[in-house]
Amino acid sequence: MNRQSVTFDSHGTACDAWFFPGADESPFDGPTGRPVVVMAHGFAGTKDSGLEPYARRFAEAGLAVFAFDYRGFGLSEGAPRQRISMSAQADDYRSAVVAAKGRPGVDPQRIILWGISQSGGHALVVAAHRDDVCAVITMVPMVNGLAAGVHHYPQVGAASMLRSAAVGIGSTLAAKAGRAPTMMPVVGRPGEKAALTSPGFYEDYLAIAGPSWRNEVDASVGLELGSFRADKSAEAVDAPVLMQIADFDQATPAHAAAKAAFKARAEVRHYPCDHFDVFAGNDWFEPAVNHQIDFLTRHLAGERTQVTAR
Repeated sequence: MNRQSVTFDSHGTACDAWFFPGADESPFDGPTGRPVVVMAHGFAGTKDSGLEPYARRFAEAGLAVFAFDYRGFGLSEGAPRQRISMSAQADDYRSAVVAAKGRPGVDPQRIILWGISQSGGHALVVAAHRDDVCAVITMVPMVNGLAAGVHHYPQVGAASMLRSAAVGIGSTLAAKAGRAPTMMPVVGRPGEKAALTSPGFYEDYLAIAGPSWRNEVDASVGLELGSFRADKSAEAVDAPVLMQIADFDQATPAHAAAKAAFKARAEVRHYPCDHFDVFAGNDWFEPAVNHQIDFLTRHLAGERTQVTAR
């Protein structure tokens, strides 16, 4: 399936994206074009780290796809590098929507927001109060930063959480003073100093990591995540929502996602797996992607042939 490299502007910074026009014949085509799936990665992720298998399946089904890197990550420009700002990433998502609308063959009033993990929360935030979003897919989403912190507490302990908070505050103060921020690994093995240290996460993240991904992030991210509340935006999403929850998720608590799904009046799918098990190469990729295509077909392709989820 043809993949084009494109750039777009987000608040004065050039961001890198992939555009997939989709199959020539599509049950989703309408008089003004076809829907476009706008995709972004989760925590410190890059588009070359596990998004392409999903993008290609959407394109094969007849949808256009626009997958992008946030400012400061992957192949996008922007400084400082590897610093997560939840509000800035949501703004990048909105800028990506504007860029996706301008691609040839795209119906600008049928935008599909797709997010996984942290970007699953962003998808809800960006979709709120919009009339050009026709569907939202949010996978193993991080919707409540405080709930995620409580979820991690038994895994890392009080001392580790206090140490991370202190390092984060120090990094924030250093940046304000014009000094270099404190960096930490995105993922490590249990007991190591890293943002994600749940059993198996080091191997799982490296298994999907693409060439532009870096295993480091500004330590101030902990302060950003603590106040993140995408679940508060759920009620303001008018489009159909598919929420896919990993019941044994060590990263994003399933109960918080379920509460947000209720607020969003979402269709919910549960999978007996962990956070990274929905990526290609794992057992739950096929069920997850097939449920997504079936969901979009039912809502956006009218009475035409549906894809049956396995």
